[in-house]
Amino acid sequence: MMNIYQHFREDEQSFIDQVIDWILQVENQYAPYLTNFLNPRQLFIVESIIGQYDTIYHQSFGGYEGAEQQRILIYPPYYEPTSNDFEITLFEINYPTKFAELSHGQIMGTVLGIGISRGNLGDILTDGERWQFFADEGMKDFILMNVNHVGRVNVHLEENSIENLVQKMDKWESEEIVVSSLRIDVILARALNVSRNRAKTLIKDQKVKLNWVEVERPDIDVEEYDILSIRGFGRVKIGTQQGITRKDNLVLKIEVIDRNT
Repeated sequence: MMNIYQHFREDEQSFIDQVIDWILQVENQYAPYLTNFLNPRQLFIVESIIGQYDTIYHQSFGGYEGAEQQRILIYPPYYEPTSNDFEITLFEINYPTKFAELSHGQIMGTVLGIGISRGNLGDILTDGERWQFFADEGMKDFILMNVNHVGRVNVHLEENSIENLVQKMDKWESEEIVVSSLRIDVILARALNVSRNRAKTLIKDQKVKLNWVEVERPDIDVEEYDILSIRGFGRVKIGTQQGITRKDNLVLKIEVIDRNT
């Protein structure tokens, strides 16, 4: 276990320590532990570490099949999880659809702006008109009490059931790109079809986030399951390396959502 750090980025070490603490808690107390909502990269890290333990099990769920942000339940062998163990609430945002428009970024900014953490907020979904989001069930009353507008639009939140989940408008589109390295500016340039200098400018202008954390340098290497959010362009999900070309370039699988974030 001491060598686990070498498989991940240096800035992920504190999260790895946290994951190990969760596992030890389950081992010592012989009781399940529920995480906050985790992004795909964090999910990958947790699952990689838990896989090294023979007597620790886990399940992940984000409110619906294919959720991007998910909570992980870590539990001992005797425990049999149910969907209620994940403590997730679905909110419907009621607003004057004929006279106003909402956006993913506005909704996230509003919910986080009332003082809850990113880990308390799950996926934000839309079918082009209706908007919904998932959140930690323990924050339900606080969210209902404090969210009454998104941007300048007056809204009314209500709890909804999974049976009324909207059909997502956003769809990830898979493609393969050829890159010289895994540097974030190289990936951005190829994925967005812009110049390398343009990619560096996007980073310098604070328009790029890596797993929802603002990127400050263009020389950071991306890893599998990372998600890049680029204001004005959309999002890019990093997939697996598919091979190497004759010129020693990398063939990388990515997924893209082309929309403002």
